[in-house]
Amino acid sequence: MSFWNEQKKGTNFMNSKSIPENYTAANKENIEFIRLAPDKWAKDSDFLLNDQPDSNPEKDFLIGNADHYEGIIEKDFAALKADLDAAYERGSKVVLTVLSLPGNRWRQFNNYQNDDRIWQDTSYHEQSAQFWQDLAVRLKDHPAIVGYNLVNEPHPETATGFHDFWTQDYSEWYSQVENTAADLNKLYKTIVEAIRSVDQDTPIIVNSGLYATPWAFEYLKPIKDDNVLYAFHMYEPYEMTSQNRKRGFEYAYPGKVKVGEQKTEQIFNKEALKDFLQPVDKWAKDNNIPANRIIAEEFGINRMVKGADQYLSDLISIFDGFGWHWSFYAFQEDTWEGMDYQLGDQAPKWKYWEALEKGELPNREEIEVDNPLWDALKNGLEK
Repeated sequence: MSFWNEQKKGTNFMNSKSIPENYTAANKENIEFIRLAPDKWAKDSDFLLNDQPDSNPEKDFLIGNADHYEGIIEKDFAALKADLDAAYERGSKVVLTVLSLPGNRWRQFNNYQNDDRIWQDTSYHEQSAQFWQDLAVRLKDHPAIVGYNLVNEPHPETATGFHDFWTQDYSEWYSQVENTAADLNKLYKTIVEAIRSVDQDTPIIVNSGLYATPWAFEYLKPIKDDNVLYAFHMYEPYEMTSQNRKRGFEYAYPGKVKVGEQKTEQIFNKEALKDFLQPVDKWAKDNNIPANRIIAEEFGINRMVKGADQYLSDLISIFDGFGWHWSFYAFQEDTWEGMDYQLGDQAPKWKYWEALEKGELPNREEIEVDNPLWDALKNGLEK
């Protein structure tokens, strides 16, 4: 846990396969930890890269099949162990997370539909706890691991009629689901107890609800464990950060954005972003949680949005002001270039696509450009 006593700055790896070279590259950029989600490793490259149908729709990395967990898949664990060994050899520290749990297959592997079974049946809580206990037995002494992040972006709200935090009331909603299968705190308690039965020391990281929104901290209960950190993701306003070439670029930062189901227009600038994050700061103070137990675990914006560099700079400044750890999304991802900030704010050079078509890693020296996006992140990392 001492790793987290001082502010740490990291990034996210969610690539289609293990890429040990990226650990070396991250170290050169002063990136202090990697949040690793290996779930894509279970899928064929044609599905991930070429828009082809999933030839293994019921194949889920490590857990075998999200429909029913029966034990860790040995071939998958060997691949994970080799990647973690490579990280350690290169001096990298890793937070391990998963995109899927039993009864909770990742939306992008589930025909873009939410898999809400885990929020409807507590038997999946038990299966998830068994999975993490099995994994902790194997990884508790691995020198690269500095955290188990139990699940990426949990969303019990989607199974129970809560979708829009701009207009709906969290307290009212949670009073209806507390102590049911849709209670995120109940799931965390079950998993944490299972892990601690075999591993007392490895830090555990839990996300807030509704895809890790800061506002869902309102109902998150602190866990009675000194080795727990609490994390959120920041892509708000999503209507702005998720813009792309296909849908067009209507919004710029700073500027006005229509948000929520009611399309309410609001101005977003640094002050507005800080206000949006106030629920996290308030929760931490109310529960005596120090700043070094809070992680801005993912944040980012499509690199082609006008003002994206200022958005990144403002968020980093806010996180640093609170003293929170942070990790941007993403670093040299091979399945999507929208948040590969080293590419600048224009379409990638042809050599980038040529390398991917050949199944090779792009030569960064050939495709990188001088750009304010990467400068904003580098400045934050170098402070």
